[in-house]
Amino acid sequence: MEDDCDILIVGGGLNGPALALAMAQNGHRVTVIDALPEAVRGDAGFDGRAYALALGSKRLLEAIGIWGAVADHAQPMLEIKVTDGRAGEGPSPFWMHFDHAEIEEGPMGFMVEDRHLRRAFLEAMAHEDRITHLSGRSVTAQQITTTGVAVRLEDGSRITGRVLVGSDGRQSGTAERAGIKRTGWRYGQTALVCAVTHEKPHGGVAHQFFMPPGPLAILPLTGNRSSIVWSETDAEAARINALSDDDYLDALRPRFGSFLGEISLAGARFTYPLNLTLANSFVADRLALIGDAAHGVHPIAGQGLNAGLRDVAALAETLTLAARRGEDIGSVLVLDRYQRWRRFDTATLALATDAFNRLFSNDNPLLRAARDIGMGVVNALPTLRRAFIREAAGLTGDLPKLMQGKPI
Repeated sequence: MEDDCDILIVGGGLNGPALALAMAQNGHRVTVIDALPEAVRGDAGFDGRAYALALGSKRLLEAIGIWGAVADHAQPMLEIKVTDGRAGEGPSPFWMHFDHAEIEEGPMGFMVEDRHLRRAFLEAMAHEDRITHLSGRSVTAQQITTTGVAVRLEDGSRITGRVLVGSDGRQSGTAERAGIKRTGWRYGQTALVCAVTHEKPHGGVAHQFFMPPGPLAILPLTGNRSSIVWSETDAEAARINALSDDDYLDALRPRFGSFLGEISLAGARFTYPLNLTLANSFVADRLALIGDAAHGVHPIAGQGLNAGLRDVAALAETLTLAARRGEDIGSVLVLDRYQRWRRFDTATLALATDAFNRLFSNDNPLLRAARDIGMGVVNALPTLRRAFIREAAGLTGDLPKLMQGKPI
């Protein structure tokens, strides 16, 4: 009896649909199971959430036909300025400044609002005959056999496929049902997320201001708007989040500064606890994990979605090439190629963001002196500076073809 599809994807956020499109465009039948109803997922209202998409991620979105739908809503990031200091006191005299003009490929990345990406993916999946999108449906059980995989939904229906992909977040039910354990820890920090409008233009410049409780990222959106990701200790974040909008802005202003003029809130406010979580294995028999289901890192470098999209590109390439060779795409031998490709890279990213957060989120005078000198050295060396820019742009390492803008 024929399977319902080749690839079963649990999770309908951004990584799941990206993989679905990449696989469908290479001839595979895909079913995406999303616990959120489509009306909620496709809500066009601005809620303040946005992503910093590296140049490599933009190339992937071009390759799978998404970029054209969001390009008019994308804000190029032309410069990144990194500073260190305390709220209300301004930055230290040492900083790092990265300018896109130092590399040949163009802007280092683009800020795109979550709502535009979600709608673009929903529309693209609806126009792809090889994709079945089940929204507002939850998986309650999964079964792996020697020849395939089956999932049971909450209404009792059963769907079969050849490979099961978990793209269902840091508390992945797919990984848990497969018996895959996780390693990680809490940071004792909470991210406060919002968007602001401001009087002066940002010029496409992204700012990262490191303070003892945690970093503040000011990321340019289209128009005179910026996305804010602001880390505080858990207790302080809870106190600030409980404030009225006016008092919330009063707490933000000394940290934000006055360089963009007066600020006001745009959209909703969010919080989420910060932690590091790595799946002990990215694969099992007929199962693979991508995105936060495989690795959740600190947002200090804004690389969470970019790492997930690199998973997408690597898994799509691994499975597609295996299918062309006539291999069983669900075998551990095939899926382990994906794990070998991605595990070292994601572990390195996790350790780097963890170390960076620990180095900068403190007020130790010796560490402050060391990191300030370090930033000054990086800023003074063009070769090292360009290496950082290329890393931030997602142009380094063993890039999958889709991240190079090439077809598989």
